Formats: sequence, C-alpha cells, structure tokens
Amino acid sequence: MTKPRDYSGSTKFSNWLRQQKELDSKDGYVTTDADYIWSNYKTGKFMIIEEKCQMQDVTFTQRNILKVIHKCCRTNENYLGMHRIKFQFEYPEDGGKIYLNDIEITKKELIQFLRFEKTYKQLKNYRKSLAVEK
Repeated sequence: MTKPRDYSGSTKFSNWLRQQKELDSKDGYVTTDADYIWSNYKTGKFMIIEEKCQMQDVTFTQRNILKVIHKCCRTNENYLGMHRIKFQFEYPEDGGKIYLNDIEITKKELIQFLRFEKTYKQLKNYRKSLAVEK
C-alpha cells in the first residue's frame, strides 16, 4: 500500500495520487521531490539540493530517483552536483549543526556554497586540513 505522507506539505494532487489504487507503490510507482534546484540565472550555474531537518536521511526511493536526475544533469558544464544539506534542528539560525553531504559546515560556509563561491570539494578539503592541524 502507498505510504501516507507524514507532514503538512501535501497538496490535493499529491493526496489524490496516493489514493489511486492503480498507482500503488506495490506495483512500483513511487514519487519524490527535489527540494531545491538552486541556480544563479546570471552565470547559469546550478545544483540540486535535498534539505533534511532533525538529522533525517534520504530515503531509499528518494536516493534512487535523485541518482537518475544527477546522471541526466552531470554532462552540463554548469551543473555543480547534487547535495544534501542536513540540519540538526530546522535551519541555520536555530543553533544546531549544519552538514553539507557528510561534513559539518558553518553558516558562513553554507552561504559561500550557495553563492557558488566554494564548492563541496573545497569545503571538504578545508575541513580535512583543520582536522589535521588539531
């Protein structure tokens, strides 16, 4: 049976989809959303961002669909990848930790990342260098 949504972000259409016996997940039909297709229209740079709060993780279904989208986009020279931004609580201002994929970052680093000033790889290498210095 198709799993009901467990948050208030549902739309009438998404609720309708979940109620259709002909579109049941037991037959392989699943849906997911990409939280953000983040871009700078002046430069053409873009990335896909999945936001997770309360240290939640990407579901199996979501991971598989996002991989397909990533494969389709990666030949575009302006595509800067698919990333997960995970919050310990809800958002950068609530005092919790912030993670970009698998590394903890600061709010300032998050802004730099969203401005396309620092890539994930640059932030990861910087974080590794800090750990070596300790």
